[in-house]
Amino acid sequence: MNSSKYFTLKEARIGNNCPECYSNDSLELTLKQKLIETRFYKAITEETISELRCLNCEMSIFPIRWTEDIERVVDYHKRGLKIRPKSTKLKPIAWGLIVLGVVLLITTVLFVAEIISI
Repeated sequence: MNSSKYFTLKEARIGNNCPECYSNDSLELTLKQKLIETRFYKAITEETISELRCLNCEMSIFPIRWTEDIERVVDYHKRGLKIRPKSTKLKPIAWGLIVLGVVLLITTVLFVAEIISI
């Protein structure tokens, strides 16, 4: 049940020419950060990705097709990006397992020390 998702940090229209259709002012840059969600926790990682899409020809522009001008603009937007800090949040089922483990550990220690008996 591990799932990795990306949530959008920033969307920006950039004024560079599209490498596919050569239109001006139709490129949209999307910067995203990775979110991992499992049954026990939800975590934000420091991993970010950037996606570039032309709104005129509806094509995704992969980094291998980026020109130097596009790379400079993407780097500029990455520098000004407010990345959420790396964090982990435990879900209620994880807290329940932790509490159950602590209770079993304390019970075992008290039983071995003969403080309690059956």
